[in-house]
Amino acid sequence: MMQDALPLRDIHASVAPAWWPPAPGWWMVMAVVALALAALFAWRWRRVRRRRRHEHAFDAAVAAAVSPAQQIAAISELLRRAGRLRDPSADRLQGEAWLAFLDADDAAPRFSGDAAALLIDGPFRRDADPVAVDALRRTARARFLVWMEGRE
Repeated sequence: MMQDALPLRDIHASVAPAWWPPAPGWWMVMAVVALALAALFAWRWRRVRRRRRHEHAFDAAVAAAVSPAQQIAAISELLRRAGRLRDPSADRLQGEAWLAFLDADDAAPRFSGDAAALLIDGPFRRDADPVAVDALRRTARARFLVWMEGRE
C-alpha cells in the first residue's frame, strides 16, 4: 500500500549573513594587522630619529671646529668612535692600516688619494684646503652614518 505523498515545500536559499559586524575571527585578524602596522611605523620612526640624531652629532662636532685642521681632527675622532663599534681595537690603527679599515667594506675605496692624505696629516697642516675638507666631510659623514647604524 502506498502512502499519499507528503506535502513538501520547495527548498529556499537562506538569507546571506550581513557583512557587518564581522565574525570574531575577522576582528582578531584586523587587530593583528593593526598591531603589525603600528610596530612597523614605530620601528621606522625610531630608525629615522636615530639617524637624525647621528647626523646632528656629526654635523655639530664638525661645525664646532673653527679651522679646517680642527675640522679634520673632529672628523677623524668621529670616525674612530664609529669604527670602535665595528672593531674595538679600531681606534688604535694608524696610517695605511686605518685607511684600509675605513675602506674595508667598500667596493670602491673612498679614503684614498687626497682624502687619505688629508685625513692622515690634515690635523697637522696649517693650510688645509676648505674645499678638500668639505669633500672629506661628506665622505666621512656617509661612513660614520653607516657604521653608527650598524649596517654593512
